[in-house]
Amino acid sequence: MNGYNGKMLFVNLTTREVIEEKLTEEMVKLYIGGYGIGAKILYDKMKPDADPLGEENILGFVTGLTNGTKAMYGGRFTMVHKSPVTGGWNDSNSGGYFGPELKKAGFDAIFISGKSENPVYIWINDGVVEILDAKHIWGMDTKEVWEVLKEKHEEPQAKIIAIGPSGERLSLISCPINDGHRAPGRGGGGAVMGSKNLKAILVRGTGEVQVHNKERLQEINRLVIKNMKELPATKPFSEYGTGNSTPSSALSGDSPVMNWKGVGVIDYGEEKAKALWARNMDKYKTKKYACASCPLACGAEYEVNEGRWPVGQTERPEYETSSAFGSTLLCGEMDAVIKANDLCNKYGLDTISAGMTIAWAMECYEEGVLSKEELDGIDLRWGNGQAIVEILQKMADGEGVGRVLANGSLYAANHFGKGEEFLQTASGIELPMHDPRFAPGLARTYQFDPTPGRHVKGGVGAIQMGGKETRPKYDYEGTGDQDVELTAGREILNVGGFCLFSRFGITDPGIIDEYIEAITGFDFKKEDRIKTGLRIYSLRHAFNLREGIQPKDMFITQRAIGNPPLKDGPLKDVSVDAELLGKNFFNELGWNPETGEMTKEFLEDLEGLENVIREIYG
Repeated sequence: MNGYNGKMLFVNLTTREVIEEKLTEEMVKLYIGGYGIGAKILYDKMKPDADPLGEENILGFVTGLTNGTKAMYGGRFTMVHKSPVTGGWNDSNSGGYFGPELKKAGFDAIFISGKSENPVYIWINDGVVEILDAKHIWGMDTKEVWEVLKEKHEEPQAKIIAIGPSGERLSLISCPINDGHRAPGRGGGGAVMGSKNLKAILVRGTGEVQVHNKERLQEINRLVIKNMKELPATKPFSEYGTGNSTPSSALSGDSPVMNWKGVGVIDYGEEKAKALWARNMDKYKTKKYACASCPLACGAEYEVNEGRWPVGQTERPEYETSSAFGSTLLCGEMDAVIKANDLCNKYGLDTISAGMTIAWAMECYEEGVLSKEELDGIDLRWGNGQAIVEILQKMADGEGVGRVLANGSLYAANHFGKGEEFLQTASGIELPMHDPRFAPGLARTYQFDPTPGRHVKGGVGAIQMGGKETRPKYDYEGTGDQDVELTAGREILNVGGFCLFSRFGITDPGIIDEYIEAITGFDFKKEDRIKTGLRIYSLRHAFNLREGIQPKDMFITQRAIGNPPLKDGPLKDVSVDAELLGKNFFNELGWNPETGEMTKEFLEDLEGLENVIREIYG
């Protein structure tokens, strides 16, 4: 098939069985790639009520359609599994080079079940698969293990996804790291990988991914490059990346401040905000970094050989990281944020959940809920960079109070039996660094998406973040139709393997449709985009329903949606009606807003969901 190898790899680490299964044309037409195919496999092959850290949980790494095809911005793959944080469906995507390398090695996806008796890693070399002993690399950080395995296998071009010590310890906020500093970060995937005693997947591929119409693909690429060059925002974003917006987001209300209770212009201030500006941090820049097939190259590599934490070769912190360890903690210390980013990359920790968990602990300490003794003697005051690094190191090492905090803020609140009022989560997972009071549509996405607490999912919140809303954003009536259409479209962008920043060039969703047609040869128009996107969304939703998770069970903590509202600043008096936004969305789909029940007619119209219909309606 054009755009695919037509092969999926299934590895059972308990039995050491390795099986190849055919990826059919029907499946790719219905689910495209990424978490579309991931949701289909997990729904069909995984039993309900599986222990997220048990042998029955299936961990998948699924390529996007565009991986390896040379389509612009087509470098992202997806990790899928049942989340040990939320107990429901989880998907998290990542850039870098691992996804394209896996496809060039001959596989569209790899699904892993069972648990190895001893630590292992999987070595995939142009279609040849081996399960190898990992005792000698167990305990290494994510960068060390990559270097050791490249040398061992004499493959300097091999790509890797690996857990660090945090994943080995089953930290619930741990994540695997690919290519040294890219991460499918959210939902506890590092713990799932660690629970299987799987240290890493190393991949080398030299194959070529065939496309239906190479000339048409190149034409679309040229159009995307042309569009990119004509956008004024392209040059600064390419030069400074996501961190170019760190100060403005902190001061506008887009970024959370002081564990979501503060106001950027009052509590944080311009001086601290600008201290974490990528333009200032880039004094350490050694070169630009681009993910596979990316013309934007928004990343950067650093070298820091001075100050309190001379970490050496490292990477520029992305916006989410700078906000999580910056405005959220009232920290304006550049070296502390760079060190925190470096620690998370090496140990394998989700920077969003790590920063937000520290924010919870920090407010508990400031309010007298947690004592200095309970925090191992750390003076965890707002903005104290030294204390932030100290407690993060304890989390990374699983030492003392760090062992508790390494499982996230909700776990920590339950452990201590206090501080619940300071949690900022959606269904238990820490909120990302975009405030629903600034972009209210995010409240629906954070609370009710089958993968809760994600800013990368679609809906009206996504366009409100960019200031491109077509209606008053604080008018909560009648949002359902636009919310549904934008959600469906984002599903296709994600499962296609496109980066969110493809908006610098892919200026119309129709361009994505044209890419799909050029790569696969299938007809794919707007109506196909909406129907396919809803099919994928519905399957993720059905996974949660089968696990007993209904919309009425999904929650977002009230401070984050303005209950009570802020009294000052640009978001003064804003209170978001998340429940109405959710009802608008579900009513537009014809689903029950309380139970999430989908009608049989709706499911039949989408096609390809026979297993869901059978389980619900018999």
